[in-house]
Amino acid sequence: MPRLSNQTVIVTGSTTGIGKAIAKHCLAEGANVMFHGLEPDLAAELQVTLAREYPGQEARWAMTLSDLEHEASCSALVAQTVARFGALSGLVNNAAYIPFTNLQTTDAELFLRAFRVNTLAPFLLIQAAVPHLEKNSGSVVNIGSVNSYCGEPNLLPYSISKGALMTLTRNLGDSLMQQHRVRVNQVNPGWILTENEQRRKQEHGLGADWEQDLPRVFAPAGRIFRPAEVAALVVFMLSADAGPFSGQVWDLEQYPMIGRNPPKNETTAVRPSAASDV
Repeated sequence: MPRLSNQTVIVTGSTTGIGKAIAKHCLAEGANVMFHGLEPDLAAELQVTLAREYPGQEARWAMTLSDLEHEASCSALVAQTVARFGALSGLVNNAAYIPFTNLQTTDAELFLRAFRVNTLAPFLLIQAAVPHLEKNSGSVVNIGSVNSYCGEPNLLPYSISKGALMTLTRNLGDSLMQQHRVRVNQVNPGWILTENEQRRKQEHGLGADWEQDLPRVFAPAGRIFRPAEVAALVVFMLSADAGPFSGQVWDLEQYPMIGRNPPKNETTAVRPSAASDV
């Protein structure tokens, strides 16, 4: 039996990459899914893909385009989903803003935008969703990043905002479970082979098969994660299989994140992109 039968799930930032894989996996597991994104062209392309891959299931998914940087968009997304499907049982906060800036190149507005999208929007979405989620013993999964623990110098505001998201997850994972029976957990992806990562590496001059020959210091298994593997973990967290699992952060990486220092003579040609987790 599908693990998310008769459930309704919102997945933000789901017109590409990890978010798209999560939304499609939820749909395949029996859920009603609200897809969300910003780019009309990607949304149109995805709608064609969904019609082809899930013929006759249009009633089980919907698409909305909204900028979660604006507070009203967050409450509207929840309201639209409930109006369309009649209930809400899962929320996946995947959308992210990723500026490649450091201490010298980050101004106040850019810093605040990173927090508005990466931390405040998940907070507002959860706030709007809880009255609906508690009716179904629902679940929230926040998509963070291994950059939450430190991050690279040129990913300063993104890393800080994801660190704050991790604290939000732990705090609400405790309080919402006690008060509303709503679980809140987080996945911190590491190096993931998304469409954007494939494009970035080729823009850097690497061949189309660059991921076939990775330094073991960055990929001990000889490969990196696929979006579908992130999606499988998220579906587990959303489902009843996770039991009372709440307030937890799962680092989806293949080596210890804290205290691991790559050898200085290791090649950097195919190092993970700073934001390869999206």
